[in-house]
Amino acid sequence: MTTLIYDGTFEGLLTAVFEIYEHRLTHVRMQKGEWHNTALFENVIKVVTENSRATRVLKGLKQKLSAQGLQRLYAAHMAEMEGEDDNLVGYIRYVFDAQQNIEEDYGNKYVMRVSEIVRMVRREKHRMEAFVRFQELKDKTFYSAIEPDFNVLPLLIKHFRNRYADQKWIIYDMRRSYGLYYDLHETQYISLDFATVNPGNVISAYDDHEAVYQDLWRNYFTSVNIPARKNTKLHLRHVPKRYWKHLTEKI
Repeated sequence: MTTLIYDGTFEGLLTAVFEIYEHRLTHVRMQKGEWHNTALFENVIKVVTENSRATRVLKGLKQKLSAQGLQRLYAAHMAEMEGEDDNLVGYIRYVFDAQQNIEEDYGNKYVMRVSEIVRMVRREKHRMEAFVRFQELKDKTFYSAIEPDFNVLPLLIKHFRNRYADQKWIIYDMRRSYGLYYDLHETQYISLDFATVNPGNVISAYDDHEAVYQDLWRNYFTSVNIPARKNTKLHLRHVPKRYWKHLTEKI
């Protein structure tokens, strides 16, 4: 058994796959970060991410998978689920070793598992698209804090650029300490310094009218609520409690 240590990036994962085929490795397991095992005779390869090697693997995947299939693989990696790297590598090796397209081969355990992960990631992506609540800051930038279960921020770019193309906005992932910033022209990844301010509550930077807008929003939800039709179980299924602290109508 050979353990491959990589940096957790998608490029790093593809570089690791390159190493597997270059060294003709059969039994491998993946690990993110640093190696801490002190067992004797442990075979370990520290994978150094190289764009040239990752690009070669990516080119091969493009020849074997559809564009949608490649997107699904990327989405599965973005889940950052503990212990799933071995399944992703198994999926990629199955792609390369098979003579035909394997995207619909759900009898294979790797294809089935990737499909399950993608379904969870897409569900989280759709929830973030629905649950983002922007707050207008003094500089007229709209800010929203989120804490998704999976690293879906890169998957939100297209939706919010299309929907809010005429305003500057920031969507910040508090759990992973990075965000998206759209300046009316481009979207870029940013990291903010919250040494003195809670990233989930930037009220000191609100525009003067923001509190009024938030009150109007809460009043709207109260007015459209029909107590006789209240279904708490159904509501929690669609809007789990872990999202409430970032929803204006729930604060």
